[in-house]
Amino acid sequence: GLGPLTGLPGTALTAEELKCADIRNIGAMISPLQFLEVKLGKRPQPVKSELDEEEERRKRRREKNKVAAARCRNKKKERTEFLQRESERLELMNAELKAQIEELKQERQQLILMLNRHRPTCIVRTDSIKTPDSEANPLLEQLGKK
Repeated sequence: GLGPLTGLPGTALTAEELKCADIRNIGAMISPLQFLEVKLGKRPQPVKSELDEEEERRKRRREKNKVAAARCRNKKKERTEFLQRESERLELMNAELKAQIEELKQERQQLILMLNRHRPTCIVRTDSIKTPDSEANPLLEQLGKK
């Protein structure tokens, strides 16, 4: 039963009566609890100094969080700027290498043309045909003749 808190005997209300009881009537019987300043289902209210300390902890935590967030944003900004500069540098290098490839292709074409122009005038003697090994190093061939 509700017992001594309500000033009612422990057997005042049975479980069956509680099920069928009117909520307002039960509220009227429990009302003496209000004089005891007991709030059901809630924690006791903290003292004023505890509220101030808790508020101060929250402020410090917010300030730390604000500083950490600013640091994180700055770091992200620096990283983005670094990656942008690196991207620009690599694009420039890529353009230079492509230009160099084009120059080398043109030089190769010119050398092929020169070789083709020279071929008809070049007389190849059958006795001067060299093996691939001797073509690799003509100095060894000359030393071998001595």
